[in-house]
Amino acid sequence: MVCHKGSLEVREVEVPEPGPGHVLIKVLRAGICGSDLHARVHGDVVADIGEKVGYDHFMRPSQAVVMGHEFVGEVVSYGPKCRKRWRPGTAVVAMPIIRHDGEVEMVGLSERAPGAYSEYLLVQEDLTMPVPEGLDADLAALTEPLAVAHHAVRRSDVGRRDVAVVVGCGPIGLAVVLMLKAAGVKTVIASDLSDLRRGLARQCGADVVVDPAVDSPWDAVPAQEKHFTRAGDLFSVAFDAMHALQAVPGVPWWALMNVADKLSLTPRGPVVFECVGVPGMIDDLVTHAPFRSRVVVVGVCMQPDVFQPAMASNKEVDLRFVFGYDPAEFRNTLHLIARGKVRPQPLLTGTVGLGGTASAFEALGSAQSHAKVLIDPSSDVVEV
Repeated sequence: MVCHKGSLEVREVEVPEPGPGHVLIKVLRAGICGSDLHARVHGDVVADIGEKVGYDHFMRPSQAVVMGHEFVGEVVSYGPKCRKRWRPGTAVVAMPIIRHDGEVEMVGLSERAPGAYSEYLLVQEDLTMPVPEGLDADLAALTEPLAVAHHAVRRSDVGRRDVAVVVGCGPIGLAVVLMLKAAGVKTVIASDLSDLRRGLARQCGADVVVDPAVDSPWDAVPAQEKHFTRAGDLFSVAFDAMHALQAVPGVPWWALMNVADKLSLTPRGPVVFECVGVPGMIDDLVTHAPFRSRVVVVGVCMQPDVFQPAMASNKEVDLRFVFGYDPAEFRNTLHLIARGKVRPQPLLTGTVGLGGTASAFEALGSAQSHAKVLIDPSSDVVEV
C-alpha cells in the first residue's frame, strides 16, 4: 500500500533484500497509527520539523512511501552479519527504526525504509524481539502504540495515589489508560466527546468517564482528592499550615514544612495526559487544570499553537512533552501484554486487507466508529 500525494493505492513492488544486520519478515498484522493519518496530509510540516532536529528523510507528499510502523511478523530470512537468533516462522515484533548504509531511518515514515503496509518488511535484528508463545498476533501488533503510552506514563512520574486525567480517548489515550491502571494508579479519569471512545475507556479500566460537552473532568475528581482551582484556596492552605506548624513545640515550623514537601503532602494538582493533539488543547489545559498540575503532552499537534505562559507560571503548571520509547520499554510492553497485565482487546475495532487501507483511513478520521484498525496483508476485506 503506497502513499503518494495523499492517495493510497496497492502496487506491486520487489520483495526487499535484507542488508547487513537486517531480517526479512512476513507481515502478519500492521496497525494504523494516528501519526500515519497526520503524515498522509501533513508530511511536509513534519519533514520540516524533522530536518530541524537532524532527521532529513521524513516522508513528503511528493514521494511514494509504504507506511506502517506498528507490526508483528514472521522471520523469513537474514542478511549478512546477523546472529540468526530465530528460526524462520518465528513470530517477532521490532522497533520501527533501521540502519541503511550507516544512517538511521524511520520504518514506514521514510521513502528509504518501507513499512508494514505490505506483505514483507525489513527490520533491524538488534531491535527485533520474539513474541512470547501463545500471544495472539492482533495483540502483539499493539506493542508499539502501547510502548508509546508506557513511556508517557513513566515520563509523567505519576504515583499510585495521584489522580490521572486522560484528555482524549483515541487509541493513544486508551493506551495511556491501560498503562496507568497497569502501573497501579487508583484514580483515572477519562474525557472524550465520543460515546464510543468513552465506552472503550471504561473497558480499558478508567474509573470515571466524562463527556466534556456536559461535565468538566476537573469536577469529576473524587471529593477526597479535590485540587485547588482558585489562588485564594491555595493561599489559605499556607495560612492554615503556618498557624498549625508554629504551634508544635520544640520543632521549627520550616523543618516540618520541608518534611511535608518531601513526603508529597503539600498541595498539588492531577497528572494530566493530553492525547488529542489539536491547536488550543495545551492552552485549554493550562487555563482550566487545577493549580500545580503536571501536563504530559502525548498528542502530536501538527499546526503551530499558542498558550499563555503567564497563566502556566501563576498556576505552577508543569509541561512535559514525550516522544517514542526506549528498547527496554518496548520489550516490557510486549511482555505486559503477554502476561495479561495489560489487556488491550477493547482497542481492536476492525481488520482489513491491504485493499481496505484507504477506507480504514477514512473511517479513522471520525471518532464515531473505530479506535484501532489492523491491516492483515493476507485478507481480502476492503471495508471496516
